[in-house]
Amino acid sequence: MRAQLARVDAVLVQAFIAAALSFAHLHDIASAAGQSGWKAWAYPVSVDLLLVAAWRRLRSGEAKASGWCWFVIALTASLGANVATAGLLDMDQVPAWLRILVAGWPAVAFLGGTLLAHSAPTPTPTPTPTPTPENDAPDQEDAADPVPEAPAPPALDPVPAPPAVTVPAALVEHARKVAAEHHTRTGTPIDTPTLRARLGVPAPMADAIATQLA
Repeated sequence: MRAQLARVDAVLVQAFIAAALSFAHLHDIASAAGQSGWKAWAYPVSVDLLLVAAWRRLRSGEAKASGWCWFVIALTASLGANVATAGLLDMDQVPAWLRILVAGWPAVAFLGGTLLAHSAPTPTPTPTPTPTPENDAPDQEDAADPVPEAPAPPALDPVPAPPAVTVPAALVEHARKVAAEHHTRTGTPIDTPTLRARLGVPAPMADAIATQLA
């Protein structure tokens, strides 16, 4: 337990240091680009909030393309500020293109945050409950008179069974991680429709993967 707490504390300290340095670099870039006072401090907050919103969308498993797009944009802004303040940019003579990017960032961040926060998630289909035989069986008193059995239809050629779906081992391993993460987050095993939506695979392959995970 102590070793685990020490490892968590070290990660938190490292994350705090990295966030503080990135925050300061973004502030310096905004200040050098002509944004003074509270406006220079608002820029790093905007970049970090967009990073967090994109990461939450990726963790949710919905609209991953949009989440990755805005995550890369926010990460590029943060990483670019870190690199630019390492002596590669003259902070006293900032180029015009950088001033344009800094001035246009609020509109970009507002658009990204709005799309990430208000886009509708894909609804998960609700399985239809299977009726029990007790509820479907009619009472003996209300049962109708027996009907003569109709002659059996002629035998048809058997329908060939569909070919077995081959699932790559790497995909099965990835599915195990997705199922474990879902169980940890919700406390219930992942069902086949949710697994199919998270992996983005056809229904037959999702059924085959669910069979191997059972």
